[in-house]
Amino acid sequence: MKLAMIGFGQAGGKIVDRFVDYDERTQSGIVRSAIAVNTAKADLMGLENIQNENRVLIGQSRVKGHGVGADNELGAEIAEEDIDEVQGAIDSIPTHEIDAFLVVAGMGGGTGSGGAPVLAKHLKRIYTIPVYGLGVLPGSDEGGIYTLNAARSFQTFVREVDNLLVFDNDSWRQAGESVEGGYEEINEEIVRRFGVLFGAGEVGQGDEVGESVVDSSEIINTLAGGGISTVGYATEEVELSDDSGLLSRFTGGDDEQVDTAHTTNRITSLVRKAALGRLTLPCEIEGAERALLVMAGPTEHLNRKGIERGRKWLEEQTGSMEVRGGDYPLREPQVASCILLSGVNNVPRIKELQQVAIEAQDNIEAIREESEDNLQNLVEDDEDELEPLF
Repeated sequence: MKLAMIGFGQAGGKIVDRFVDYDERTQSGIVRSAIAVNTAKADLMGLENIQNENRVLIGQSRVKGHGVGADNELGAEIAEEDIDEVQGAIDSIPTHEIDAFLVVAGMGGGTGSGGAPVLAKHLKRIYTIPVYGLGVLPGSDEGGIYTLNAARSFQTFVREVDNLLVFDNDSWRQAGESVEGGYEEINEEIVRRFGVLFGAGEVGQGDEVGESVVDSSEIINTLAGGGISTVGYATEEVELSDDSGLLSRFTGGDDEQVDTAHTTNRITSLVRKAALGRLTLPCEIEGAERALLVMAGPTEHLNRKGIERGRKWLEEQTGSMEVRGGDYPLREPQVASCILLSGVNNVPRIKELQQVAIEAQDNIEAIREESEDNLQNLVEDDEDELEPLF
């Protein structure tokens, strides 16, 4: 699936920057264009892989390149005011070559949580291709203002996109882990999982083609209907054979039958681990409206029987009749199961966020004052014109 990725805010920019690196390393061909938008100049300058001309600094007249201090109302206002500057970068995207937009943002800060829904609404008004969101929820230990931002942004973001894929930091930060180290690992998890999902079906010259190909239309159909989505992922190391393994699917004999049985069992086991293990957004999988199974790995370790069994098991577990599945050949020493669950509804974390938001309304004035103090500290004594960003 070919995507135009737009990272809004610090977290969104870093994740898209990591996606570009992943795309170059794996030659997956999923990132057709990458743009980073921010109100903080330093965050944009810290990116390593997004081209300079695709780094857009907004809100210079309001916050002078210092960010919005976790004030997502201000972030939304600035995004509205400077949407033409963002559109200027988007105009360079060859939209006839992409399957969808993916707007990526952390939902706890100010710029991303405020601006990403504004951008999504703008894109849907202009373009006919799908606009998806990838929202990262803050950890519960990051403070009340971030939780409130996430609760408010979530409600708006999910309304403005065709589907909102969610990653919950609260479920992934490890005890005793540094904040910076924790986010680096989390960003790698995000890119690994979504890289396999969106990479399925992108076949380069000389690449092997799967028996049951998952293409962009399968992903689009699974995400159709809106709502929120989560992704499960599980892997197992395997040995690469000297040949492509294509003949093993058609040869007979006892040895091959044993290998086939082992391959089938591995696939079904990985499907269970992916669905019942740690999802990007923990939830009950029962009741998911749609699902997509992607099995990635060397062709000799994939087979149609195992994938079909895994798909039927997913149908039973979710209760959905819209469960798609296929393989994604990769010459890597592992087999990976990636499961997209779309239209999930039994999500404790979202219910918790909504409750926190209700309680936080009682303290809204104190939270707003804290946000305004943060912003004032950033911009005071800096009334001079900013030098050019690059």
